Amino acid sequence: MTNENEDKEIDIEDDVVEFVFNNDGEEDLKATLKKFRKDVKEAKKEKEEFLANWQRERADFVNYKKDEILRLARVKEIVVEQFVESLLPVLDAYDMAFANREAWEKVEKNWRTGVEYIHAQLLKVLTDEGVTPIQVKVGDTFNPMLHESIESIQTENKSAENTIAEIIQSGYSAGEKILRPARVKVFEQI
Repeated sequence: MTNENEDKEIDIEDDVVEFVFNNDGEEDLKATLKKFRKDVKEAKKEKEEFLANWQRERADFVNYKKDEILRLARVKEIVVEQFVESLLPVLDAYDMAFANREAWEKVEKNWRTGVEYIHAQLLKVLTDEGVTPIQVKVGDTFNPMLHESIESIQTENKSAENTIAEIIQSGYSAGEKILRPARVKVFEQI
């Protein structure tokens, strides 16, 4: 009966015992070798699973980092756009002040120079953030992607048709995105 108890102990502790013994208490080399091969095979399989899972997680993390960089860049773009949109009325006020040349020239020269310097600083900050005024001048061809026509002016001059007659308000872009189109009056042939 002692032999049965020993066999049960061996079975219970099979995970701990490295060698397999036969009923006589002698080491069974074939069974031990078979057990070692099985353990090695299981360890290799487990290693491959761990490696595959690690590689998959690593790839997911790399993709996550790329997505985060893109997301943060987009968030920055949105913040800049919102900030610039809130500054557009200020830029418009400068443009209106500078447009009335007669009144502007009557302002004391030092004060006028200071205001022009502040305006230039504001434009530089915006330019550093990728925001630029849309370049438009009277006589340019109307481009609905860059300009917003707020009024048509009748003309008999065929060559002036679909060209800008007057610039009402400056437009701004951030990179490829138009934040606000330039508001213009456009010649239309009668």
